[in-house]
Amino acid sequence: MNIDFTKTDGLVPVIIQDEQTLEVLMLGYMNQEAYHKTTQENIVTFYSRAKQRLWTKGETSSNFLHVKSIALDCDNDTLLIKVKADGPTCHTGSRSCFNTAFNQNFIMELENIIADRYDNPKEGSYVNKLRAKGLNKIAQKVGEEGVETVIAALAETETDLINESSDLVFHLLVLLREKGLTLEQIAKNLEQRHK
Repeated sequence: MNIDFTKTDGLVPVIIQDEQTLEVLMLGYMNQEAYHKTTQENIVTFYSRAKQRLWTKGETSSNFLHVKSIALDCDNDTLLIKVKADGPTCHTGSRSCFNTAFNQNFIMELENIIADRYDNPKEGSYVNKLRAKGLNKIAQKVGEEGVETVIAALAETETDLINESSDLVFHLLVLLREKGLTLEQIAKNLEQRHK
């Protein structure tokens, strides 16, 4: 990348974004050395203006930011780094330094939680109980929740419709995971159909 470190006295702003939910997690700064270390280790390292040194995010909390992709803006003076975070990004314990009112991308986060239940089963987990019943039962639940959503839309309250729609989306996410598919694949398909 042809990053222009000269415009702002050797530092460029770096926007950190969750790779899956696309939520903006924080803003930091890098000099050439921090950028080099980040690309070598695939862990985000900033230049701390307060500490006047390189600072790897997570060096004290272990909440590292694992680099998934790096993009340079059109002026070559700002980076966008998509990451997988090991935990909360903000030093306050929040997932984002911007303290948004709600997690607008929770559906994508839920996809991660479901994947984690598949990879690391937990006793008593509803996802694991569904999985144990097999594909036919998971697909049946999607059908049941779809019918209940239609009934709620036609004859019940807004709250009922929200609850049934939530159940439908949840069970659809489990079905997608069972079949090895992701929301990203669905989103790309929808985008292609839109064209």
